[in-house]
Amino acid sequence: MTDVPEDRVTGWWATGISDIAPDIIRMRGYPIEQLIGNASFIDMVWLLLRGELPSRAQSALLEAALVAAVDHGPQAPSIAAARMAATCGVGLNSAVATGVGLLGDVHGGAGQQCMALLAEARERTAAGATTAEAVEELLVELRRDRRYMPGFGHRFHRRDPRRDPLMSAVEKAIADGAADGDFLQIGLEIERRLSEGRDRPVPMNIDGATAIVYSELGFAPELGRGLFVLSRAVGILAHAWEERESGRRIKGPLPPPLLAPYLGPPDRDVPEAR
Repeated sequence: MTDVPEDRVTGWWATGISDIAPDIIRMRGYPIEQLIGNASFIDMVWLLLRGELPSRAQSALLEAALVAAVDHGPQAPSIAAARMAATCGVGLNSAVATGVGLLGDVHGGAGQQCMALLAEARERTAAGATTAEAVEELLVELRRDRRYMPGFGHRFHRRDPRRDPLMSAVEKAIADGAADGDFLQIGLEIERRLSEGRDRPVPMNIDGATAIVYSELGFAPELGRGLFVLSRAVGILAHAWEERESGRRIKGPLPPPLLAPYLGPPDRDVPEAR
């Protein structure tokens, strides 16, 4: 049997994130004892994902987005599922995992999808197109492919109450030099174009607003979804704990005695000869 070099074994999970040894814990080179009390949780999120500590302006903008997306009530499938799981005897970790596991392309993925489209428009402006031209081309392609623009409009809110404070936070970050404003301009132009000729505007929702924030901060689209999951996990945990504290057991999707309608064949006997 061939001997495996030690460095190949120890390097199996080599990482540039954390340096762990007896009596030593460093995150991206910073001793944990110095980070404790000097870095916020938001700072640590940025440090671990980006490799360096953020500026105060970057940290403030990231925090605004993470705060905005923590919860949207038990009508959200991810939260409802976590609450249901919490009544079934599983631990809080499993209840939270149940909720987080539902955050996919349809429920929870619009922010990442919006970021990818914002990046496409940004590439066109970098190539010389105006913001209006880039957005027009993008929307024409979406209509041609029968796709919708994620991150705009809301089935519940006429105007998402999280939109305005987040846009104000982006504007402040631009003034503080933490963002250049390109993605904000693109997002606002999309919002303007989607509302043209309509009696009711189509303002951006939380997914569009956070997509602008994360894009301005330089996060990749897939990390945008990861950050949304990180934020929403807080609400999922709170709802799972509240449901656990209620003491209710095996809480199904419908309150008793309601049952889901049956739409299959009528009552029938199994044939004697088959």
